[in-house]
Amino acid sequence: MQRPENTARPAPDAPAPDPLGRAAHAPHPGTQTRGVHALNPDQQGPADHALSPDVHTPAAHASAGEVLAPYLHARAGDFLRGLRHHQEAGSDSRSAEEAARALRSAARRVSATLYTFRPLLDAAWADQLRGELGWLSATLAAEHSCSARLARLLDALHRLSGTRVPPPRGDTGTLTVGAARAGALLDRQLTLTRTRAHSAALQALGSSRFHAVADAVALLAGEVPLASAASAQAAEVLVPAALDAEERLQRAVAALPLARAAHPYNAEALGQESERQDGPWHQVRLLLRLHRYAREVLDHRPGEPERPERTAAAGVALDRHRDAAEAASAAAAAARTPKIAPATAYALGVLHADQRHEVEAARFTFQRVWQPGAVTTAPAATPAAS
Repeated sequence: MQRPENTARPAPDAPAPDPLGRAAHAPHPGTQTRGVHALNPDQQGPADHALSPDVHTPAAHASAGEVLAPYLHARAGDFLRGLRHHQEAGSDSRSAEEAARALRSAARRVSATLYTFRPLLDAAWADQLRGELGWLSATLAAEHSCSARLARLLDALHRLSGTRVPPPRGDTGTLTVGAARAGALLDRQLTLTRTRAHSAALQALGSSRFHAVADAVALLAGEVPLASAASAQAAEVLVPAALDAEERLQRAVAALPLARAAHPYNAEALGQESERQDGPWHQVRLLLRLHRYAREVLDHRPGEPERPERTAAAGVALDRHRDAAEAASAAAAAARTPKIAPATAYALGVLHADQRHEVEAARFTFQRVWQPGAVTTAPAATPAAS
């Protein structure tokens, strides 16, 4: 998982009453109590409070280590079970894919926890393991991403080719003229990429580097290298760390062009300006994940079913945004293939525009979830051809 940029912490604020009626916690010596943006859909500015509405206070007398260690033990166990299932899957591709997904999920959660709560852990150990888990998760995800991207693009081509659109200059007919060739080109390119990713994953799983990671996670299942700060009460050190993750998320969301995203789909909004904005949206997706996993540590409730509805909907919208943006990039890359027929290039251009429309629609959905009062209409379902 990509490590978010470290940001300077704001000046300390006096603790204020929690909006749910819980008392604010006195800061541990050397720990700042910060005002944060509440995860409130109608909130437009910062609010000083002890905890956001969807963050629970750990047990009153539990130390940070007593809360953090069991969570890491459990996620390490998830990783080891996923590894065992992957080894047992053999030639069963579906079982292997499910096991790889479990491996990636556990690796992300451990990596995110090591990042968010790094001051409570042995820093050198946490940084090393987090880097290795990021490498493993990215390697295992590449094959699945290629398969999903190809399926998305072929489905979109099939959908678009059934609708008459303005033909390219010098050509006649409909999008079906180049759709078949465009699909074949995408299939060749992305299948080759997927094959290479599959080989890389198999090579990684058989490498000494992976076995070192697995050994480190196996040790984590029994013992967590805690720093001395982990002996403090959980509410005094875990909650501020979780709120730091929330602050980073809120700052990143505040930097997004949400006012523009609130408008329905507009063909004139697509283009390089929209594509240049992909990076900040992807960063928000990663920061939202960090926030979710930090809350899991405090709530003792790991797993997707326990996520609050608003956070879940925001995550789905950002996943859709990422998938559509990557699909659009793949269509654009295919369109740059030398010596392709004009009809093929045209089909790929329409496909690119369709996926950029999906990007804008995902941004609209995220804005509607985050600021529901600002939304009046929904984006159109089908983009106009350029």
